[in-house]
Amino acid sequence: MTVRETIDFSARCQGVGSRADIVAEITKKEKEAGIIPDPDIDTYMKAISVEGQSENLQTEYVLKMIVGPIKALFMDEISTGLDSSTTFQIVTCLQQLAHITDATAVLSLLQPAPETFELFDDLILMAEGKIVYHGPRSQALQFFNDCGFWCPERKGVADFLQEVISKKDQSQYWYRMDIPYNYVSVDQFSEIFKESYWGRMLDDELSQPSDKSQFHKNALSFSKYSLGKWDLFSACMRREILLMKRNSFIYVFKTVQLTITAIITMTVFIRTQLAVDLIGANYLLGSLYYTLVRLMTNGVAELIMTITRLPVVDKQKAFYLYPAWAYCLPASILKIPFSVLDSIVWTSVTYYVIGYSPEISRQAVCNLFFRQFLLLVVLHMSSTSMCRCLASIFKTDVTASTVGSLVLVLMFLFGGFILPRPSLPSWLRWGFWLSPMSYGEIGITLNEFLAPHWRKIQEEGITIGRKVLINHGLDFHASFYWISVGALLAFTILFDFGFILALTYIKQPKMSRALVSKKRLSQLRGEEKDNNVELKSIAVDIKHTPRGSQSTGKMVLPFEPLTITFKDVQYFVDTPPEMRKHGSNEKKLQLLRNITGAFRPGILTALMGVSGAGKTTLMDVLSGRKTGGVIEGDIRIAGYPKVQKTFERVSGYCEQNDIHSPYITVEESVTYSAWLRLPREIDSVTKKKFVDEVLETIELDDIKDCLVGIPGQSGLSTEQRKRLTIAVELVSNPSIIFMDEPTSGLDARAAAVVMRAVKNVVGTGRTTVCTIHQPSIDIFETFDELIQMKPGGQIIYSGMLGYQSSKLIEYFQSIPGVPKIKDNYNPATWMLEVTSASIEEELQVDFAKIYQESDLYQETIELVRELSQPWPGSSDLHFSTRFPQNILGQFMACLWKQHLSYWRSPEYNLTRFIFMVAAALIFGAVFWQKGDKINNQQDLFNVLGSMYISVIFLGVNYCSTILPYVSTERSVLYREKFAGMYSSMAYSFAQVTIEVPYILLQSILYVAITYPMIGFHWSVQKVFWYFYCTFCTFLYFVYLGMLIMSLSINLDIAAVLSTAVYTIFNLFSGFLMPRPVSLPHLQKIFSGCLVFIA
Repeated sequence: MTVRETIDFSARCQGVGSRADIVAEITKKEKEAGIIPDPDIDTYMKAISVEGQSENLQTEYVLKMIVGPIKALFMDEISTGLDSSTTFQIVTCLQQLAHITDATAVLSLLQPAPETFELFDDLILMAEGKIVYHGPRSQALQFFNDCGFWCPERKGVADFLQEVISKKDQSQYWYRMDIPYNYVSVDQFSEIFKESYWGRMLDDELSQPSDKSQFHKNALSFSKYSLGKWDLFSACMRREILLMKRNSFIYVFKTVQLTITAIITMTVFIRTQLAVDLIGANYLLGSLYYTLVRLMTNGVAELIMTITRLPVVDKQKAFYLYPAWAYCLPASILKIPFSVLDSIVWTSVTYYVIGYSPEISRQAVCNLFFRQFLLLVVLHMSSTSMCRCLASIFKTDVTASTVGSLVLVLMFLFGGFILPRPSLPSWLRWGFWLSPMSYGEIGITLNEFLAPHWRKIQEEGITIGRKVLINHGLDFHASFYWISVGALLAFTILFDFGFILALTYIKQPKMSRALVSKKRLSQLRGEEKDNNVELKSIAVDIKHTPRGSQSTGKMVLPFEPLTITFKDVQYFVDTPPEMRKHGSNEKKLQLLRNITGAFRPGILTALMGVSGAGKTTLMDVLSGRKTGGVIEGDIRIAGYPKVQKTFERVSGYCEQNDIHSPYITVEESVTYSAWLRLPREIDSVTKKKFVDEVLETIELDDIKDCLVGIPGQSGLSTEQRKRLTIAVELVSNPSIIFMDEPTSGLDARAAAVVMRAVKNVVGTGRTTVCTIHQPSIDIFETFDELIQMKPGGQIIYSGMLGYQSSKLIEYFQSIPGVPKIKDNYNPATWMLEVTSASIEEELQVDFAKIYQESDLYQETIELVRELSQPWPGSSDLHFSTRFPQNILGQFMACLWKQHLSYWRSPEYNLTRFIFMVAAALIFGAVFWQKGDKINNQQDLFNVLGSMYISVIFLGVNYCSTILPYVSTERSVLYREKFAGMYSSMAYSFAQVTIEVPYILLQSILYVAITYPMIGFHWSVQKVFWYFYCTFCTFLYFVYLGMLIMSLSINLDIAAVLSTAVYTIFNLFSGFLMPRPVSLPHLQKIFSGCLVFIA
C-alpha cells in the first residue's frame, strides 16, 4: 500500500466523519452567539469531522499527521530515520494540535535537537524504571541546578539530561566547588524530585478526583473501536481488495502454474489410455486423487502469505483500529473467487480430456461436471482456511510450515486412497472422518463411479463403479456426495472461526535475548542482583579520546591510506511507472547531478541533506553497490581509475540496515569476517589479537558472547547491532569505510558511543564517510568535513566545518537573505532549515548554483585535480586473487558459521526432528505390520502406499521448512558477497554440506522406527537400501528447497513455486499412474523424476 492509502485506511478505521452531529451543534451555537471561529481551528475541525470534505493543502497535511478523532496521542521514537528539520516540523504540528484541540500528546524521542526539545511543554525524565523529573520543560535545568549540576553552553539540554543521570558522565557537570562530588544515584534523584515543588504539585494533582459532571455526554467513548461493525468490515474489505490487486502477480502466477499442471495431468491421464474396466477405473481413481491433492496443496501458499502479514495485523489490532474478525472475514470471503477460478480452470482443462463420465445426455454430463467443480471449490476453500488458521496459531514460517506439513500428511494418510478405510487399524478408523480429504475423496468418487458410464455389470452381479468403490472402502450412498460438500463447508467455517480466535487471543512472540558464555551469564546475573552496577558505558565527550584508549597504537595490522575522488558523477534510473502516470514524460530519472568531491585519509566526512536528497545513493554509487541504472563520471582511488573487484578488498560498507546472521555471537561474527577478509599470510594468533582489539575499539567486548538474534525479536539492541556492523567492516582492515546512517534509531548516549567508535576508526588514518540525519551539536562537530546535498542530487556545500562549524555558518550567512543562526543553536539543524526548498522559493535562489559559482567550489575542483594524480612512485591496486582466502579457506569458514547457526536454531532443526519422529511413529502405527501380511493386491498397494507417502510428504516438509531459513540467510549472503568475502561456490558447498549430518541422523531414526513397525523383510541388504533411499530422498528435497528459494524473488513466490513442483513430482511418482509403456516421451519424464526413482 502507498503511504496515502495506509493513512486513508487508518482514518477510515478511526472514524473520520463520526462527529458530524457535534460539529452541527457547535456551528448552530456559534451563529446564535455571533462567534466567528479562527479559520485554522474551523478548517481543522471540519476536516476531521465531516466525511467527504474536499481537501485543500492545509487539511491534507493535517489529515496526514492526525487522521482520527483522537484526544490522546502516544508516539514512540517518531524521529528515527528523519532529518532534524523534518522532525522539527512534525513536532511543531503536534504542538499546534495539542494546543488547539486540548489533546494529550506524549512523545518519546531518541536524539531531540534543542529547537525540537523546546517545543515541548512538559518533560518526563526516566531511568531504571523510575521517574527522575516530571514537570515543565523550562524548569528541568533549574531542578538539576538545585541538585548541583550545570549544563554547559553549546550543550543540548536533552543530551545533558540523559547524561547527568549516568554514573560515567555525571561528574563532568558538577559545579558546586564548595561541596565534594559524590555520585547521585537514580533513586536519590527520584526521592529529591518527590520532595521538590513540582513533585508535590504532581502528587496533589493526582490526588484530586475527576468531576465527571463537567464532561459532555459524547466526550467519552464506551466502545473499543471508533466505528460500527459494518463500517469496520467495509473498511477492511476495501483494504483487502486493494492488497489483492497489488499482489495480483502471485495470484496470476498460481493460476498459470495450475493451468500448466492441469495440461500435464490431462496428458498423463489422457482418455485413450483408459477403458471401462477395473484397471482403467483404478487409473481414473488415481487421477481423481491427484486432482484433490493438487487443489488441496494449491491453497498451501496461503500459509506463508498470511504469516508475512500477521505483524502488521497484530500491530493495527493492538491500536484498536479493528477487531480480529474484521480482518479475518474479508480475507476469507475474498479468497472464494480464487477458489472458484482455480477449480473451474482445473475442471475445464481436465474433465473431458481425461474422460470423466462421457454420457450422451448433455444434461447429465453438465450435471456431473458441475458437481465435480462444486466439490473442488469447497475443498480448496477448506484448504486455504486451514492454512490461515495454522499461520495465525504458530506465527513463524518454520513452525507453521512444519505443522502444516504434518497436518497435510495426516489428512492424506487418512483420506481413503493411500490406505483404504477397511485397511486402517480399527483403533484409528475415526481419523478417516476427521480428514477433509476423506470427504473430498467420497464426494468426487461417488460423483464419478455412480454415473451411468460405470454401470457395466461384473460377474459378481455388481457394477464396475460399485466394485471400485467397495475395493477402496468408499461404498457409500449417493447422498453422501452432498454430505461431503456440507462437511467441507463446515471445515471451512470451523477453520475460519479458529483463525479469528487465534488472532484474537494468541499474542506475538516476545523479544528474548540469548547468551552463550556461562561466564558472561553469571556476570549478568550478578549485575541484576546489584542495582548500583551498570554495564560498561563511556563519557560522551566524543571529540577527545583519552590517551589510554587511543586505538592508533593498537592496530597491529598495516594498511595503505587511500584517497577517493569523484568528478561530474551522474546517476540515472528508469522513471518509475507511478511517476509516468502522473505526467512525467522523461524516460530516465536523474538522481545525482554533477557530483564532484574528494574523501581523504584521517578526515571524517559527513554526507547530509533532507530525506531523499541522494546521500545514500551517492555513497552506493561510489562504493559500487548500485548494480542497476546508468553511472557517468570519473571515480578514482589514489589517483587511479576505480576497479570494483580490487576496490572491494580495500573498502568497507556499513549498511543502514544492520544485517547479520542471527544465530552466532558478536565475537563469532567479527571472527568470521576477519577469517575471510584478512590476507592468508596473517597467522591465526595475530588475527585473534586483532579481533579482540576491534571489539575493544568499538566497545563490544562486554557483549561479545551475546547472540546477534533477529531484529525486533531477540538478541542485540539497535545500538549494539550498529556497532557490530562497524566492527565487522573494521576487522577487514579497510583503507576506506562508508557508513550509512550510523546513528539512526539510537538515543543521544548510544549515538555518542557509536560516534566515539567511529572517531577511533578515523584516528587510525582511514578514510571515513558517513551519512547522517539529525546529529546533535556534539556529534555534528565531530566531523571534519561536510558535503550537503539537496533534493535532485545536487551539492550545495562541500568543505571543512571549522571550529564550532564557523566555516559552514560563515558560508551560508554570506548569502543575502539567509537568516542568521541563533546563539547556541544546532548548526546542523540551522543549515537544513535555511537551505530548505521553501527558503529557496522565498529568496528566489538556487543554492546549488550559488555553490558552483563560489570560491569553495573552485577549491574543491583544485583539490580533486590534485588528488586525481597518482603519487610519484605509487602503483595501482593489485591483488593476485579476487578473494583473500582460497576456495578451501572460504569453504571452511562458511561451513564453520553454518555449523554454529544450525546448532543454535532449534526452531529449524529441532522442529524437523520432532516432525520426522512424529511422522515415523504415525506411519508405523497406521501401517502396523502391513509389510508382513501381503495376502492380496490391496495389501501390496498398502505397502506401496507407505513408501509413497514417506517419500513425497516427508520430502515436501523438508523442502518447505528450508525455504524460510534460506530466505533469512540470503540477505546476509548478499551483504557478504558485496563485501567480497567469498565466492558463491564456497558458500553453496558449505550450505549443502552442513545438511548432511543432520539428514543422516534423521534418516537413521526414521529407518529404525518405521522398518520394524511396518514389518518389512529383515535382511542387511534391504535395510541398507531402505536407509540409502530415505537418506538421498530427504537430502534431495532439502537441496530442492534451496534451489527454489534461490530462484525466487521472495518467500511468497517460493511457496507458490514449490507447491507446483511438489504436485508435478506427485504426478510422476509412479503411484497414482504407472509408467506408460505406449508413450515413450512420458516414460522419459517418469524415469527422470527422482521421486519415481525413490
